[in-house]
Amino acid sequence: MKVCVVGTGYVGLTTGVSLAYLGHQVTCIDLDEAKIEQLRGGRPPIYEPHLDELMAEAAHNLTFTTSYEEGVRGAEVVFVAVQTPSLANGSPDLRFLRSAAESIGRTVGGGFTVVVNKSTVPIGSGNWVDAILRDAYEQHHARRAGGEFAVASNPEFLREGSALHDTLYPDRIVIGSDNPRSLEVLARLYRNVLNQSFTPPSFLPRPDQTDAVPLVSTDLASAELIKYAANAFLALKISYINEIGRLAGKVGADIVQVARGTGLDARIGSRFLQAGLGWGGSCFAKDTAALIATAAEYHHDMPIVRAARDVNQRQRTLVVDRLMEELRILKGRRIGLLGLAFKPNTDDLRDSPAVDVARLLLARGARIRLHDPVAAERFRREHPDLAENLCHSLDEVFDNSDAVVLCTEWAQYLELDWSKFVGLMNNPVLLDGRLALDPGRLSRLGYRYLSLTGDSGAA
Repeated sequence: MKVCVVGTGYVGLTTGVSLAYLGHQVTCIDLDEAKIEQLRGGRPPIYEPHLDELMAEAAHNLTFTTSYEEGVRGAEVVFVAVQTPSLANGSPDLRFLRSAAESIGRTVGGGFTVVVNKSTVPIGSGNWVDAILRDAYEQHHARRAGGEFAVASNPEFLREGSALHDTLYPDRIVIGSDNPRSLEVLARLYRNVLNQSFTPPSFLPRPDQTDAVPLVSTDLASAELIKYAANAFLALKISYINEIGRLAGKVGADIVQVARGTGLDARIGSRFLQAGLGWGGSCFAKDTAALIATAAEYHHDMPIVRAARDVNQRQRTLVVDRLMEELRILKGRRIGLLGLAFKPNTDDLRDSPAVDVARLLLARGARIRLHDPVAAERFRREHPDLAENLCHSLDEVFDNSDAVVLCTEWAQYLELDWSKFVGLMNNPVLLDGRLALDPGRLSRLGYRYLSLTGDSGAA
């Protein structure tokens, strides 16, 4: 099938490349000419494991352009995957979605086209986009639009760092439209994913016992709400275990074992029950805020979702509180932060806990040293006011530091020879913000091991 993807961010690019690998003819549109030139050269502008390899394998089915005419004209499916950042009141900023819809409406034609909201959008946006498309179409064609296109919702459930895996081997595919023909087109588009009939890439093998993928086919509003409901629930799980973690610290319980014992209940599950610094990234904060804002439009409150957001934000200030308890005074102290991306295997810094922690420490008068094995250059561009604190080597982070905080559980940090660094520190305090390290081993090496739920061992 001929497919167009508008937007080459995390969602758009991984979607486009994956569909091209699956055999569809895909054109990706972005108005950033520098980004398009980079993509034409086979260099993805984001870090995502195996993305460059899959781009190379799918190159014969991939085109990158800044032209809507080139991408949209004749396409059977047009995905809209533009950014929808939060406004001050929590509602999504839909400027980019409106602009994309207007451009698609001016250029769509050449047969029936399904225009798919892939961006996370407020409930009811499908009807709004449909109206914009039809207005733009009628203005451009000087006649009423008939059945040339229809709007659908196909929310993504991708984890950054595992986005290609999640696209090829999803838990489910959700498609929503009030037009039955649109649902048929999208089911055909995803047929070889649904029945897992494609040959997997050598570097992304199909997981054992992968069976047919469930298809949820529903109306527009339900598909839009499914996305928000799923992300809010995952955010709730993380905040919940962090609430339990704080109680565990007070009563002397081991939160790792508590989480394990809780997660083994099949009704609950172990995923997203890792206590620590909490969630970040582009989805959970934005989507929970949007869900609250949407509910408010209907005079409905969502106290559980609000509480999840409050707990998550509190985890960041808790890092500073724990360091103050240990060091007493933060002014003039040297604090190293290991990891800047909001999670490992991505360079995404949006709503990163580490960035907030860095700013909180500076506000308390501390001197900070920052390190990330992948996201450093993006950090330099997006946070130029903090860039002078970046370190090129781990030795710089540890040298004469009064404390080091693990903020992102990159494999590089988990596999460190920690014995090499304890002697470099002025005060060997190690705060494990992700509960990813072995406290007993680190204590034996001479570190004062701390976590957000308690501490173990003394230097």
